[in-house]
Amino acid sequence: MKPWKRSGGTVTAHIDRQEAAVLRGLVSQVDDMLRARVEDTPQDELAELTGIRTGPTTSPDDPILSRLLPDFHRLDDDNPSKEDLDSAAMLRSLHEPRLLEAKVGVAAVVLETCPANGGDLALTPEQADAWLSALNDVRLALGTAIEVSEDMPDELPDDDPRSPHLSVYHWLTWVQESLVQALSS
Repeated sequence: MKPWKRSGGTVTAHIDRQEAAVLRGLVSQVDDMLRARVEDTPQDELAELTGIRTGPTTSPDDPILSRLLPDFHRLDDDNPSKEDLDSAAMLRSLHEPRLLEAKVGVAAVVLETCPANGGDLALTPEQADAWLSALNDVRLALGTAIEVSEDMPDELPDDDPRSPHLSVYHWLTWVQESLVQALSS
C-alpha cells in the first residue's frame, strides 16, 4: 500500500490485491463477531414498545469482544458493591447497542470503499474517520488475539505462531498512522 495523501477534500491511496484481501478479511471477521453479539441480545418487550433499544447487561465472555466492547463503569475488582454491579449492567444495556451500531457501521464503510481486487482509494473525511475507527477495531482485536503488549519485541522468532500476525498488526498500525498524517496535513 502506498501512503495516504490528501488531495483537496479527499484522502487517496493505492492498495494492492493481497493487502485489500487481508484488510477486508480482518474487517469482515470483526464485523461478524459484532453482528453475532447483536443477534445474541435478548429481545426486550418493553424496549420494543417504547422504541428504546437495550443490550446485554454483562460483558462478553470472549476476550476480543470484551476488548472491543469494554465496560462503561469500572468496578472494584476486589469487592464490587451491588450498586456498582447494577450501574455497570445498566450502562452496558443502554450504551452497547449504539456502540455496536457504530462499529458495524464503520466496518461497512471500509468494506464498501476498499476494492476487493485492490486499486485506488479516495475517501471523504467522513469515510476516512470510519476507516480510522475500523482499523482501530481490527488492531484491538488482532492485538488481543496475539497478546500484544508494550514489552513485546517488534519481531518474534520465526517459530512463534504469532510472528506472521504481528507483521500484519504492524502493517495495520502503519496504514492507520499514514491515514492520520494525511488527514492532519
